[in-house]
Amino acid sequence: MRYRQLGASKLQVSVISLGSWLTYGVGVERERATACVRRALDLGINLFDTANVYGRGAAETLLGEALTGVPRSSYILATKVFGEMSDTDKGLARSQIEKQLDGSLKRLKVDHVDLYQCHRYDVETPLEETMEALTAAVRAGKTRYIGFSEWSPRNIEDALAFEGVEPFVASQPQYSLLWRRPEKAVIPLCAANGISQIVWSPLAQGVLTGKYAPGSPPPEDSRGASDSMGAPIRGWLRPEVLEAAERMKPLVSEAGVTMSQFALAWVLREENVASAIVGASRPEQLDENAAAAEVDVDPALFATAEAIAADVPVRNP
Repeated sequence: MRYRQLGASKLQVSVISLGSWLTYGVGVERERATACVRRALDLGINLFDTANVYGRGAAETLLGEALTGVPRSSYILATKVFGEMSDTDKGLARSQIEKQLDGSLKRLKVDHVDLYQCHRYDVETPLEETMEALTAAVRAGKTRYIGFSEWSPRNIEDALAFEGVEPFVASQPQYSLLWRRPEKAVIPLCAANGISQIVWSPLAQGVLTGKYAPGSPPPEDSRGASDSMGAPIRGWLRPEVLEAAERMKPLVSEAGVTMSQFALAWVLREENVASAIVGASRPEQLDENAAAAEVDVDPALFATAEAIAADVPVRNP
């Protein structure tokens, strides 16, 4: 495993991290989920990403149980706040940040997280109130650092303008060979201000694993065929997307790696990416993905893959 510094923080995070959206506490049975977490640790993965809203606390609860007994200093824990936890619990108001962080800590069975992230931007709460609440959380020792997910360049610039508050060190955007929007403004802005990317969906919800063949139904054991986990991937299962992934396979073969490793290595070629979040429903999936940390691919092959991806009409999945 390789590690990169997370923005201006003192954290060294594994370049492959384990996420829990749609899987732990929701679509994957407890024993297998726990086995995945333990396998991740064995492979040197030290960053675990979750959110209060994943299964409305179920993912955090399972992760807390899976990490019980593991030395707290040996892993980095990141969670998020914003999503709807009840009819009255949502957003980034001071009261919500205080309440939801305490709830997350209880479910995760820890006294602090390493990274507390705004899951989205809250247009209904003054940014100053949000920044002050996050700053108070850091200074109270409940989180070491703060970050955000899917904020616009304007959102980021507005936050950077505040003085006397704790700085953001992490951004969590969607980023893959098939979704390159952050490159235009978010990545350059963050790189100039001590903020790294922890990217989600680097495999385009699994399309860039190569398991989904054009003109064929999703494999029975895949996320695309799952009632509990399949909805987010269906926007990717368009013929033109699957055909583009199919056209990349000769490049992958030439590189001598798997499709997943190729796609993850492409994401990690960007220096501002500190870590790529992967999901796993089976421990052996992590073996393949973790190996991407050591993959060295000819930039010419990446360039050809980029050209293939560029032919796919951009559509928010």
